[in-house]
Amino acid sequence: MPVIQVEAQVPTDELLKAVGRLSQPDLEQFVFQVIALRAKRQTAGLPRAESELLLKINEGVPSDIQTRYNELMTKRRAETLTPNEYEELLRLTQQVEKLEARRVEYLAELARLRGTSLTALMENLGIRAPAYG
Repeated sequence: MPVIQVEAQVPTDELLKAVGRLSQPDLEQFVFQVIALRAKRQTAGLPRAESELLLKINEGVPSDIQTRYNELMTKRRAETLTPNEYEELLRLTQQVEKLEARRVEYLAELARLRGTSLTALMENLGIRAPAYG
């Protein structure tokens, strides 16, 4: 079983249990930081242009926006959105869509640099299209 050095040696299953106790916003921030760390490691030794694109691709939606978007989507599904919340959800949806469109542009540029298709690149990187509620 892998072990991670923190202040003491912690088995990864214990680390995962600790992470599981985080609040939703803290969990989302933690996941964002883990993804950024993974992206940095993956980009080591890559050509600079590819490395920069991978970092941009892995930025994701800021956690505060994602958290609020998720909250509003939950309320929408429960049909409890107020008119103001509906307007906020529309604005956040536009923001998220712009960020995702920019991400697809970065993916397409990386695919071009690597001489492959966007679909093949996404499959190779383990990236799935986002699911919208």
